[in-house]
Parts: sequence; C-alpha cells; structure tokens
Amino acid sequence: MTVLVVREDDLSGADIRALLEIHLRGMHESSPPGWVFALDLSGLQTPDVTVWSAWHGAEIAGVGALKMLSTDHAEIKSMRVHPDFLRRGVGRAMLVHILSVARGRGVTRLSLETGVTAAFGPAIALYRAHGFVSGAAFADYPAGEFNQFFHLSL
Repeated sequence: MTVLVVREDDLSGADIRALLEIHLRGMHESSPPGWVFALDLSGLQTPDVTVWSAWHGAEIAGVGALKMLSTDHAEIKSMRVHPDFLRRGVGRAMLVHILSVARGRGVTRLSLETGVTAAFGPAIALYRAHGFVSGAAFADYPAGEFNQFFHLSL
C-alpha cells in the first residue's frame, strides 16, 4: 500500500459520510438494541470531538475520532476501517495518530467503550496490542453484558 495520509475532517464530504454510515450500520448489526453508543454525524460535530479520516490516494480508508472528556481524559470514538482496506494497517495508523494527538493535548488517560461479540475482536486485539487494558465503565456509559471498557495511561 502506498502512503496513508491522515487528516482532520470536517465531515462534509460524501466519502466520510458514507464510511460513517457503514460504521453505524455495523454497530447496530453487531449489538443488541439499546447497546449502541456510536456517535451519529451530529454527535461527531460537537466542539469536544475531533475526527480524522485516513486516505489512500483519493480513496477513504478509515476514520477515527477523539472526544475530550476533561482536560486530561479522552475517549476514542468512531474507529472504522473501510471494508476495502481491512488488514492493511489502516486501523493501526489511525490509532497511532490518535495516541499522538492525545499525548500532545496533555491527555493522561485514554478510554473506549466497545462491544463483546466476535465482530469486535479485531478492534479489541488492536487496542490490547497498544497497551489498553480492560477496566471499569466511564463517563455516562452503563456497564452490561453487551459492552466492555478499555483504558490506557499515557
């Protein structure tokens, strides 16, 4: 694969919106009703959220977001690799980018909420490979049998 470019995204383009639709659809297909906490477009356009898209030439390859919960605690949101780019390092590149930005902002604790079904396995493996560990619920998330939480001290 040629160079992957990660850039901040204003969510106005058709490609990013289509990938976010794939993401939301996948979350609803992989989780029971009431257990999907993925942000929709309006949720990603709030001042506390920064969204990045990853590009391979003119093709969108992935998306990821960082939601600031406080000055030193942030959450990873909306991580998704486009189906055409699975298993090509896009998720890792996006995660490394988000980790770098979080450190630069002075974040000392990075958290995420995710599902428990097999569909979430590759993402969980990626997070664990980068040092995330299982932990308690955070922010306003309910803890239940259909979700789990990971944290990383930066």
